Amino acid sequence: MDTKEPQYNEIEDIIEKHGISSLGLMANWSWNEDPKRMLFGMSRYKFVSKILSGKNKVLEIGCADAFFTRLVQQEVGHVTAIDFDPIFIEDAKKRMNPNWPMDCFVHDMLEGPVTGSFDAIYSLDVLEHIDPKDESLFLKNSFAPLKKDGTAIFGIPSLESQVHASPQSVAGHVNCKSGKDFKDLMAKYFENTFLFCMNDEVVHTGFSPMAHYIFVVGSGLKI
Repeated sequence: MDTKEPQYNEIEDIIEKHGISSLGLMANWSWNEDPKRMLFGMSRYKFVSKILSGKNKVLEIGCADAFFTRLVQQEVGHVTAIDFDPIFIEDAKKRMNPNWPMDCFVHDMLEGPVTGSFDAIYSLDVLEHIDPKDESLFLKNSFAPLKKDGTAIFGIPSLESQVHASPQSVAGHVNCKSGKDFKDLMAKYFENTFLFCMNDEVVHTGFSPMAHYIFVVGSGLKI
């Protein structure tokens, strides 16, 4: 079958090479319940991918279905993606594309650090689910395999955004923070910390109390 414009015939070649990709469990939920969430999620991962571009070994903490992880894979040498929920890891492995290889396995960061050494780590939409009493243990174990000159990126919904969050989100968000508190927390672990804000798919350095989502980039590991 040929398309009317010949430059698009490559579509058939891609289907033969990769098949038709399916959405991950979380991505499928977003696409069917609130499609714009797909855009927001991918934008967060794109931000991470550009900040970490060129890094060799990268660890993702809390990958869920790892559907968006490919955006980071595209920019770095190799990604190791972990999640504490076997359901999501099983789904990620089931959809694994040999042309986009990554390590993916079950790991609970509250039970100990990941073995190995990494040039960078990132964790999006995870810390807000960690009980405040477990926060220090979670972060200590998260940063343990990071090289001293490595980079970390953590992202969470802002505390101020929670009045607009869905009941489902609020139920799991037990540890949201303001931009200042988030930056102060990360400064306990890194010599250098940089706060970024996000509204919808736009990342900026504006007034953090008006941001829906916040990132802190850390470098110069103290521990």
